Amino acid sequence: MDSLLLAIKARRAVPRSGLRTRVRRVAVILCGSRGGSSLFKEALALHPSIASLDGELDPLLALSGNGFNQNSDSDGIERVANVEELSSNILDEVSFASADLLDTELLLRKWKNRLLLQFPSRFLDTAAERRLEQSLEAALGQFEGGERRSETELQELVLSIVFSEEPWRISYYDGKANRGDGRHFDEPLKIEEPPFVVPTLKRRPFGSADVRESVLLFKAPSDAYRIGMYEQLFPNAEVSYIHLTRGFAQSINGLMDGWLYPLGFFSHDLSKIGCELAIPGYSDTVAFGRKWWKFDLPPNWRQFTRAKLEEVCLNQWYSIHEAILQSGVCTLRVSFEDFVDNPIATLRLITDHLGLPAMAPPDALPIKMATEPPSSKRWHKRSALLLDLAQRTEVREMMDRLGYPMEPDRWL
Repeated sequence: MDSLLLAIKARRAVPRSGLRTRVRRVAVILCGSRGGSSLFKEALALHPSIASLDGELDPLLALSGNGFNQNSDSDGIERVANVEELSSNILDEVSFASADLLDTELLLRKWKNRLLLQFPSRFLDTAAERRLEQSLEAALGQFEGGERRSETELQELVLSIVFSEEPWRISYYDGKANRGDGRHFDEPLKIEEPPFVVPTLKRRPFGSADVRESVLLFKAPSDAYRIGMYEQLFPNAEVSYIHLTRGFAQSINGLMDGWLYPLGFFSHDLSKIGCELAIPGYSDTVAFGRKWWKFDLPPNWRQFTRAKLEEVCLNQWYSIHEAILQSGVCTLRVSFEDFVDNPIATLRLITDHLGLPAMAPPDALPIKMATEPPSSKRWHKRSALLLDLAQRTEVREMMDRLGYPMEPDRWL
């Protein structure tokens, strides 16, 4: 594994950055898995003064020797390893929204580096890397008049050319799922967690002129278990925390759907450490259920390797919000429900908190990381199970601490 990571890092050839000590402002969205954070972050990242990663930080953590089975037994991190390397990878990737396409050289490098994180075993050897470069050059060569075409159309063009001989791989990308062929994710080496992020095209790179006035925005559910990490990465920055909440029933239902979903949310292959899962409702239900852990890995995960699926998901929801509340950091708390109901007011609350000018909300909120089309009251399909869990003291207390009612007819 170490030799493979070294080879991937060599292929990516990320230059060392000297900007980490000059960054002045960082914002971190603390949230639970299936809590709406992908959509929330996507909207905020449209602000002209907010720079963000295309996806989450976790693949860059893995590359730099941080995280589970490296310097931690969970997704928690107390002391960041290889700080300079990790911060350089971050600053190489963060960018701002733009109406203009990146130049061809930057786009080629951006896509190549992202694809190496998504399918490292597929593109690692020299011949495969060269074929990838040729495919990307061919795709980008068809971008004439790209400013007049939607970003989604251009992204699909790239994917169709890169995977012309293996179109099934496109199903692992966010919003591109094809569940009809019966496949499930099972790559021998996993760095980025599917559903994969499609690299953005219309962006402006982060540079030295941006360090003082802009805000670096991050979000990953596991950041709840590594509060203090961004202070280590950017020691002279003011770090602001936003606590994004979502109700119990909606979150647990979404987590259970994700655990059973064959094309996404595969976070840790536990067979690599000799651990076999025996989770009723998961391990006995799906082909990948004995080795793949899904979503975030809480510090107490070993207590749940044989628990029922609903217990695993309940623990994931509860543990993240408990970690945030117990951390003692000052947070601005907003609910995903309020964001969906009134995005203009919620985004204004955030920009005021960060000292940024107000922003125009997107014309329509995109669908992000969905296992099925969004709909109200989706939790009703598991209503009996969820209403039973809702009787537990810890659930009722956490819902109260987060400001949610316990009347089921008020749950979205």
